[in-house]
Amino acid sequence: MLRAGGAVASAALLLPLVSAGPSATAEQGGTGSLQREFAAAAAQYRVPQSVLLGVSYLQSRWDTHGGAASVTGGYGPMHLTDARTALAEAPHHSHGSEDPRGDDARRTLRAAEAALPDPAELPSRLRTLERAAELSGYSAAQLRDNTAANVRGGAALLADAQKKLGRPLSDRPADWFGAVARFSGADDTATATVYAGDVFDMIRTGQSRTTDSGEHVVLAADPSAVADAAQTARLGLRTADAGKTECPRTVACEWIPAPYEEFGEGEYGNHDLANRPASQSVKYIVVHDTEGSWDTTLKLVQDPTYVSWQYTLRSSDGHIAQHVPLKDVAWHAGNWYVNAKSVGLEHEGFLVSPDAWYTEAMYRTSARLVRYLAQRYDIPLDRQHILGHDTVPGTTTATIAGMHTDPGPYWDWAHYFTLLGRPFVPGAGPRSDVVTILPDYVRNQPLYTGCVKPAEACAPHGSGAVRLHTAPADDAPLVKDIGLRPGGQDSTTGVNDTGARASTGQQYAVAERRGEWTAIWYLGQKGWFHNPRSRPTAVGAREALLTPRAGLAEIPVYGRAYPEAAAYPEGVPVQPVSPLPYKLLAGQKYVAGDRVPGEYLYATTFDAAGHRVVRGKELYYEIQFGHRVAFVKAADVRVLR
Repeated sequence: MLRAGGAVASAALLLPLVSAGPSATAEQGGTGSLQREFAAAAAQYRVPQSVLLGVSYLQSRWDTHGGAASVTGGYGPMHLTDARTALAEAPHHSHGSEDPRGDDARRTLRAAEAALPDPAELPSRLRTLERAAELSGYSAAQLRDNTAANVRGGAALLADAQKKLGRPLSDRPADWFGAVARFSGADDTATATVYAGDVFDMIRTGQSRTTDSGEHVVLAADPSAVADAAQTARLGLRTADAGKTECPRTVACEWIPAPYEEFGEGEYGNHDLANRPASQSVKYIVVHDTEGSWDTTLKLVQDPTYVSWQYTLRSSDGHIAQHVPLKDVAWHAGNWYVNAKSVGLEHEGFLVSPDAWYTEAMYRTSARLVRYLAQRYDIPLDRQHILGHDTVPGTTTATIAGMHTDPGPYWDWAHYFTLLGRPFVPGAGPRSDVVTILPDYVRNQPLYTGCVKPAEACAPHGSGAVRLHTAPADDAPLVKDIGLRPGGQDSTTGVNDTGARASTGQQYAVAERRGEWTAIWYLGQKGWFHNPRSRPTAVGAREALLTPRAGLAEIPVYGRAYPEAAAYPEGVPVQPVSPLPYKLLAGQKYVAGDRVPGEYLYATTFDAAGHRVVRGKELYYEIQFGHRVAFVKAADVRVLR
């Protein structure tokens, strides 16, 4: 547990990320225009260039995102925040209408849509562009749209923070630790220390990257850069209540509990008491976005009539709040089977315009938290266990259309898994029977529509997803998802339409190859995607496959692995084993995941003494069936190893 506060406690937070990819220790500097802009801004404001580069990397990885705002209204490589403008330009999006509990044994629960904050009440961390304009002389529009101005605005903010701390505009990076911590916008000592520690870790080890605008930028390694955590103790920030948090030492966590309270007649919220993992295993970690501001999200999770999740992560600085003990079951995924066996992570994003981007600071603290949870519960680091909310299956046919689609096609799964220390790499040759979806995130920019207005094209943006067609041609119709469209209509390019989408890290059996096109088995049909050898969008993998056992023309597919009726004891209502509308046909193959017994957590009363875990003899396999995972009965299939 983290006991935040003070230089001594904060020093434990200065441990590097487990794996962030290769460093740039052998490189001395880039020569492109963006590299020169960093050098010029550093010289103008007398900020060490390595400090300016390190801060920018932790905010944006030096990307410009084509001028689009981040999920918290940050612009450009320095992530200068102008949430007022971003709120006015980007409408709120709701990704679904699911019952967050996903439990047929209780009444349907509809979570209210999170409200956008009043721009007049935005905290200073979401208005840094205003201050940058005052200090630099550039207009707000220039700081949002012009990369050179944006970099200079960030340098001006750092220099201003250094002066306010009474420290010299030194060329020694170590003198700037406190200013970097202040730049984070964090209001507590531990988070500011983690943020600055990450920047200094990058300065010591170096970084090198080609940005989304094609610029090669290098932060040369400086092993002498010392992280002086004592400087953050003098910032006058609060000490966050680490309380009962369950977090790794390398992040800053705060305990903001969700209430377990009884109200109304037989109603209670906003989670269920349990005794995991003694009562049942924890097998999944579910990645969400909040669709609400940090402050609004915290208010909602503290409402006993609302829903819950275990952790919320703040975008601007990576700060983490824990709400529900890991032993208990939160209501977040829309599938009770998954809820009962998962941990939910909500990532801040109040704009929720799907082409908005996430900060590197949040990616990194999220990855540290996920790695910690995976080690604690022995959860494999793969896409069948680290789920997006958009890959959680509907429980029944009626729930499929309402399932949420966050964090969406712009979440960078490849980068996320690199930070987890499990980068996606080829596991077999290019003609293998299994592929791992792995497009180049920056270059892969499929057309999406509906970010702002229905059918209107979204701004071009990197994506970790590929489109699936009914034939090997770009103009062929997209594959159908009869769960989303029972009438048999084609899938669309809508940003929230997951019907014909395969995402980075997901693995599928190859059905056919023709020239530069590859077909995979997907939702009971062939889904074709462009996969040229010169620029592949998938790599070979070696995994166990399953197919219907001999003599079966088709087998049902399920959205949850519930026990057979005979397994339920007296007093526990039998839950239906409801097949989804899809079929897995003879001859088709799918990647085999975990083999698990049918299981159901009966928890419908405030008094947890009546809760029961029902386990059956019927076994299931998890599979990557479409964009979402699914389950099939082990008795229906044979495994091909």
